[in-house]
Amino acid sequence: MCLTSFDYDNFDEVLEFAQTANKALKRASKDKIIILTMMEKRDGEVFNFAKIFHNGEIVYERAKARLFHFGEEHKHMSEGSDEGIKIVEIDDIKIGILICFELRFKELWQKLEGCDVIAVPSWWGVLRTEHFKALTHSLAIINQCYVVASDSLNEECTKMSGIIRPHGEDERNGNKPCLEVPYDKKEIIKMRRYMDVGIG
Repeated sequence: MCLTSFDYDNFDEVLEFAQTANKALKRASKDKIIILTMMEKRDGEVFNFAKIFHNGEIVYERAKARLFHFGEEHKHMSEGSDEGIKIVEIDDIKIGILICFELRFKELWQKLEGCDVIAVPSWWGVLRTEHFKALTHSLAIINQCYVVASDSLNEECTKMSGIIRPHGEDERNGNKPCLEVPYDKKEIIKMRRYMDVGIG
């Protein structure tokens, strides 16, 4: 949704733009992993799809499983299934995705146990800023992994994108244009050995 936001007034253009975006992101993903969400129409229904682009391909996609009824998402798109929430391995990195509101469901956290990185693409309301910070921070600690949480910088949202490490240290966006934290698999292994809670 970072490319179009929830532009329901121009819904047809948003859905059409997804095709252009897919092509451009495939080209941009050479030697990179790109994770985001976008609205697309499939078989007459509109879904919010999480996608992973890598080396010119879409290597994973799934529809958002828990729509935010408070924001009336259910009036504009269809809900996906929890079954699509799974761990994907790319270049020896185990990756999972929780889309925005899905972050609030503890049973979905368990489905991603064992991830090295959990991405949380979001459009999270500013009134619930502390919830976003606390939940993304806790997700990293309980799963002993990196969490890459993104949120919009617009006035409606938290502006609290962040990268949280397995030990719980976090870097938050605030007004920074970009966040960068080196990925270190050893940090995950070290934390899981230090505080063994059964995550392999």
